[in-house]
Amino acid sequence: MGETVQVASPRDGFRFDAWRAAPVEARRGGLVICHAIWGVTPHLRGLADEFAEIGYEVLVPSLFDRTQRGFAERDTDPALQARQNGLAEAAGWGAGVLDAVQGAIDALAPPVFAMGFCFGGNVAWLAASRCTGLAAVAAFYGGQIATFLDDEPKVPTVLHLGKADPLIPPADVEAIRAAHPDLPVHVYEAGHAFVAPNGFHADSARLARLRTLQLFARSGGGRGEV
Repeated sequence: MGETVQVASPRDGFRFDAWRAAPVEARRGGLVICHAIWGVTPHLRGLADEFAEIGYEVLVPSLFDRTQRGFAERDTDPALQARQNGLAEAAGWGAGVLDAVQGAIDALAPPVFAMGFCFGGNVAWLAASRCTGLAAVAAFYGGQIATFLDDEPKVPTVLHLGKADPLIPPADVEAIRAAHPDLPVHVYEAGHAFVAPNGFHADSARLARLRTLQLFARSGGGRGEV
């Protein structure tokens, strides 16, 4: 269903690859999906196609293209984890790739939403406060969100976290809640990556998806159905 296109950085015109999935039915809005350290994997391309099937025009920008163009690996390969974590760290755990996200937002007609997973969850969290043109954001298990507590989302935002996630200890969850008492922070009976193949937890993934779609619908991206 989807295809690879390019989006331009508003900072310097650098062109990032992005997976684009066009809406199958009446358009609900645009959606930017921010990937984990593994790049634009087959799983994320499939997820983009799923959201396109219910009316979203989806872009999944390749956030590491400045240093690692076109990388997309199975998110079950531990041999690559140190290298990919190094790229995430070099990118400021998301702060250094927001121009790619902004380029994707700018390429979509409003309303535009964003969601992200793991590293991409950090990116989505930062985009909620630092990018323009978004209507709502859903961030899934961003392990560094607790280090960006001074960021204040400018749009409706929801966090989805796993109770047994070793990368996000309970103290970090409580710090997030203390810093943002009005922010919906949902904690599921799951571990890390509960939407992805390597940590999939069906009930948690289903409920988080429902809550995300409800947020998007309330923020201008629905037709009264989820």
